[in-house]
Amino acid sequence: MEEDALKEDELDDWLIESIKLYSDLHVFELQETTQVIEWTGEKSICVAGSKSGSRNEILELALPQRLYSKQNQGLCPERDFKVVHGGFSDRPISCLKHIRGTRILVSSGPPDSSLQLWQIGADDSDVIKPLHCIHNKEHTKKWSRIATSASGSPCVLHGSEVKDIQVTDLESKKAIYSLDTDNADSVSSLELLSKDEFLLCSGRGHLWLVDMRQPGSLATPCTVLPQGEGLHWCMGIRNRLSESDAASSRVARLSSSGHVLVTDMRDARSPLCQAKLNLSCESSDYNIMTVTWAPAFDDCLAVSGFNGKVHIYNTKSWIPAFTEEEPLFIHKGHAIAEGPDDWRSAVVTTHVWHPWKPRTLLSAATNGSLHVWDWIDQKMES
Repeated sequence: MEEDALKEDELDDWLIESIKLYSDLHVFELQETTQVIEWTGEKSICVAGSKSGSRNEILELALPQRLYSKQNQGLCPERDFKVVHGGFSDRPISCLKHIRGTRILVSSGPPDSSLQLWQIGADDSDVIKPLHCIHNKEHTKKWSRIATSASGSPCVLHGSEVKDIQVTDLESKKAIYSLDTDNADSVSSLELLSKDEFLLCSGRGHLWLVDMRQPGSLATPCTVLPQGEGLHWCMGIRNRLSESDAASSRVARLSSSGHVLVTDMRDARSPLCQAKLNLSCESSDYNIMTVTWAPAFDDCLAVSGFNGKVHIYNTKSWIPAFTEEEPLFIHKGHAIAEGPDDWRSAVVTTHVWHPWKPRTLLSAATNGSLHVWDWIDQKMES
């Protein structure tokens, strides 16, 4: 009873404080924990269950219409997402990508590296229907990371280890490119930069820029990293104006110790800037570490996967030397809001930025909570 009262008081305090912190806030509760939030249109996203040993729902949700109003709607902690399409997966979904310009989804998850293709709402139905599987050139028991492209014929870049990275054409279902290497490092992040280039980040933090017009051998990693026992790394890429300037991509790599390296791919030998983030780590699952660039807000990064919060940083003042940096904003709602699990142990599983609203993000946590929030920059307001 005392624990419940404490929870209610903290939730009330946060809601009152939120009036000053957010210009918009929507709170939703999913039946299952999701590790994926994938945009399928301007007003729709997909989420999917990630629970082992059971069937998992995969859902396309229409976002609250009030998010698209020109007027400030204020706080709105309501269940006003709507299920548009749905289906079931026989395996957990750990990674999910939408093929732009289509109604096709590609997913991956335990127990192996194969991919599953899905059709959203075929024949005007409300069902997300499984189509077929794609297998890596080497079958592994690790689930694959995925990147997709709609340039020309739709294709998917995928792999769980560096040596089994391949690009598969979705129409022919044939591999059109693969790496010629025996490097068995785990893959943490993949990104197709153009129809000819992709970026690969290993779990050890090594970064490779691969030109598919060249033979498939893997060159020396682009950058040197600080060494640390047990560190795991992932990456996020700053959105580019077009595929023609892929070489100018700015990449942020995040380590499990809270170290961030920002690299300009035009000169990848040394970091453009770097920082140590003061993050309390309450999760041992490196797979949910996420770092993303704001698509419509220059120099801003969001970081999650360490605890029940999403931290936002402004990298504009960061320098090449190693310094400690404080967040510009912290979203604490997942660790406080209602959920089926222990509210104090909630960990953010993923987050994404709104494609054109500068300060709007969507985030999910292990307690089943799904939030859409538009944060206020207190420095600009003061």
